[in-house]
Amino acid sequence: MLTRRMEELVRHQDPLTMPPGATVAEACAAMHRRRVGAVLVVEDGRLAGIFTGRDAVRCLALGMDSARTSLGQVMTRDPVCLGPQAQAMEALRLMNDGGFRHVPITEEGRVLGIVSRYDFRAEEHGRMNEETGLFENLR
Repeated sequence: MLTRRMEELVRHQDPLTMPPGATVAEACAAMHRRRVGAVLVVEDGRLAGIFTGRDAVRCLALGMDSARTSLGQVMTRDPVCLGPQAQAMEALRLMNDGGFRHVPITEEGRVLGIVSRYDFRAEEHGRMNEETGLFENLR
């Protein structure tokens, strides 16, 4: 099977982006409307951070006021990204090793899109499970 590249996965995407000054409440409302799990935080046309559903839960757990807390205060700054030429397996490995569900796809700091675990085919997940099993057996 030929491995897909990130440029193929994000080719027709319109990722949810917001500025760092947007509030957590605004981001959560937009995520709900768009049915996505992450907002790419963009400043001056460049990726500054990522805000995910997990970040929203953390804000609630800490008692933060979502209407007054900005994304810039709670986002993950400088998230791990991949370029458009990266392959699907590279993205899956990165998410698996890093323990996260979303990877922004950028080129020279500019957002092209975002991939999540759910964007990959069963064959790609199967191959990832095989690789993980092989590494576990080597321990």
